[in-house]
Amino acid sequence: MKLNKEITEKIAKLPNEPGIYFFYGQEKGIEKLLYVGKATSLKSRVSSYFQKKLNYERPIEFVISQIAKIKIKKTESVLEAYFLEQKTINNLQPKYNVLGKDDKSFVYVGVTKEEFPRFLIYRKTDLEQGLVKDISRMYGPFVSKHSVENALKILRKIFPYHSNVQKTEKGCLDYQIGLCPGPYAGKISSENYHKNIEAIEMIFSGKKRLLIKKLQRKMNQLAKREIFEEAAILRNQVFSLQHIQDMAMVGQRNKQKRHSNIKFRVEGYDISNTGKNQMVGSMVVFDNQNGIIEANKSEYRKFKIKRNTTQNDLAAMKEILERRFSNKWTLPNLVIIDGGSVHLRLTREVFSEMKLLIPIITVAKGPTRKRLKLFSYGNVPRITKKTIAQVRDEAHRFAIGYHRKLRAKSLLNK
Repeated sequence: MKLNKEITEKIAKLPNEPGIYFFYGQEKGIEKLLYVGKATSLKSRVSSYFQKKLNYERPIEFVISQIAKIKIKKTESVLEAYFLEQKTINNLQPKYNVLGKDDKSFVYVGVTKEEFPRFLIYRKTDLEQGLVKDISRMYGPFVSKHSVENALKILRKIFPYHSNVQKTEKGCLDYQIGLCPGPYAGKISSENYHKNIEAIEMIFSGKKRLLIKKLQRKMNQLAKREIFEEAAILRNQVFSLQHIQDMAMVGQRNKQKRHSNIKFRVEGYDISNTGKNQMVGSMVVFDNQNGIIEANKSEYRKFKIKRNTTQNDLAAMKEILERRFSNKWTLPNLVIIDGGSVHLRLTREVFSEMKLLIPIITVAKGPTRKRLKLFSYGNVPRITKKTIAQVRDEAHRFAIGYHRKLRAKSLLNK
């Protein structure tokens, strides 16, 4: 179809960022809102409408031929675009968004009045039939139940809550995999549980930026008081909010391998030495960039120990940690170090001095190298012992490999 110059220029300048778009038409010389939609990429989504042959089988096909102006509003994620789209449609009632819609199918999200509130999804007919009881607050309406369920799945990974009607975590799979924080098992205080509920409600209300500022302010307060474990929980929540990957919110079916909703990075460290002039350190990285936790060798780093000449493993580890975290590389969600409780204490001291809130696991060899003896500090994310062993062993292999290379080079130069 032939486009006017203004629309062509507008489409060319659209960003490859998430947000919502507005299609306007003209009716008796007056600008009229026709349609509002959400997008992972505003440029890709909006331009796609004008690349198709119109057959007028859907209301949106009628919109395209009437468009006189396009406006956009960017968001930081598709999740926010979804909530903004729903709010805009409810407030402005664009002609082609509501055309042919049966409002009986609209859904609402209710917050229960229980000691530890839950989120429940209702149809509009449930409200009309008086089936909604003991609800303190209600959000909606939303057009798609599936999209609302996806939104809650994403948010629950960041702010866990109890979802079962039973007031217990006994036999609860959600509790075992970390989606439920265990309020009835006493694993989370009532105050912190309600903060999780409040955080999700702020997202539903379009207040993500305000929420992040609130979490960061509280995190800094806790860090100053040296309450590092609670501060680390908030740090992880802020990180997750800032890195939400929510392609599923637009209902697309990506045929490529799906990535995890939240980027996850583990760094492993080890020291290798058999001579004071060939002491080295290694850093290996495991992440979920391909959908599962696995080695990312492009992120590996090796260190030749500079300050230490006395074969002191602790001094060498302190050096490489200080050098690594002085760089502006991506921060890990977890650090794993080949060592025992002394290494844990050393790493805590280094992180405290550098004001880092990163969970730590140190792995002692135990009676046999296959039997792990773990020491930990901070809000350690859920990770299998198998993965811990893989990270430890890979750091050990990489350190030895670098050490042998330097030793061979030294022998050749003699």
